Amino acid sequence: MSIQMDENPIIADVGALQTKLGRANRDLAVLYEISNAMRTTLDLDHILYIILTCVTAHTGLGFNRGILFLINHKERCLEPQMAIGPDSGEHAQKIWQYISDVKPHLEDLIKAENVTSNIQRSSLLQTVKTLKISLGPNNPSPLARAYHEGMPLHITPNKISQYKDDAFLQKFRANELVIMPLKAKNKVNGLIVADNLFTQKPISEDDLRLFMMLANQAGLAIENASLYELVRHQSHTDSITNLWNHGFFQDQLSQEIGSARAHHRPLTLLILDIDDFKKFNDTCGHHNGDIVLREIANILKDSSRENDYACRYGGEEFAIILTQTTKEQGLVIAERIREKVAGYTFQLSADADGRKLHVTVSVGLSTFSQDAQTKEELIAKADKAMYIAKFSGKNRVCTD
Repeated sequence: MSIQMDENPIIADVGALQTKLGRANRDLAVLYEISNAMRTTLDLDHILYIILTCVTAHTGLGFNRGILFLINHKERCLEPQMAIGPDSGEHAQKIWQYISDVKPHLEDLIKAENVTSNIQRSSLLQTVKTLKISLGPNNPSPLARAYHEGMPLHITPNKISQYKDDAFLQKFRANELVIMPLKAKNKVNGLIVADNLFTQKPISEDDLRLFMMLANQAGLAIENASLYELVRHQSHTDSITNLWNHGFFQDQLSQEIGSARAHHRPLTLLILDIDDFKKFNDTCGHHNGDIVLREIANILKDSSRENDYACRYGGEEFAIILTQTTKEQGLVIAERIREKVAGYTFQLSADADGRKLHVTVSVGLSTFSQDAQTKEELIAKADKAMYIAKFSGKNRVCTD
């Protein structure tokens, strides 16, 4: 006669508890490492890169792909800022093989030098970067819904067909995904979309729970980095014109000359001075002088390219750092600016009888390394050229 013993329920409960405890310890270790990583920088791009690396790394949350959206408050929409993930199944296999061979730690994956190159190489971001997700109340987008509700949205395979007409999901090509809001002070400041397209690993409740804990840290990290960038921008910005100020100009010109020298590229500096501005201030008042300064600043910003730097040099003087620009190209840009200023009608305030008038600028130009080898020499030659323009009749562009 044999006696069959039932499994001891106490032993089973202890085993389940040990499994949960092991998972909790692993999750805490991951969150601790992620928290340490986010404290290493206040640079917003690096913070976003750290967040997405933590979402996708094998030592982090382990999702296959992640896209991070930030809020454009002016246009009231979500804009994709950064993405990490393989381009294809073949690319995914290569990444996993590398991880298997090298076994990199999370801190190896988020080194600062990886940020720029990896961002630029992301074909996933190129696929979706033109999309702007409206946050209007009538937008049926699941991303807009997650933003307004402030809660994670897990779209399972049996529900994905409900969003077959969504522009983002058509490009993202997911069959299951999670949309995770990032919050600070109870306000959503971003979203992460993540999936497992290549492994087809189902997204579990444990995955969502850990993702939510990461999101709490990520939202605060983005808030802190954004505030830091705002303060930094304000400290480098001229209060009247909202152009870069003189201190920023000096620092940035040093950096750009260093880059131009290292890569054997030209760099052109323009220095502009408003003609007869002292007489204008004496006649029309400093308030109207500020109006002219602001309007000319807008012309300079509109005339500058993405990688140029329009600055207020001091008083009625401005400077523009034209990166990767030859002297010939700089002359064309300078002449275009001179013509725009000369043709612009400035509307003065009521205390100047609401008069409309025109002003002109004199522009000096110097090019590294054709005209100068150092920052000081470049500035001196552009300044000298500007005075040549002044003494040659004003309202013109000159070189030394």
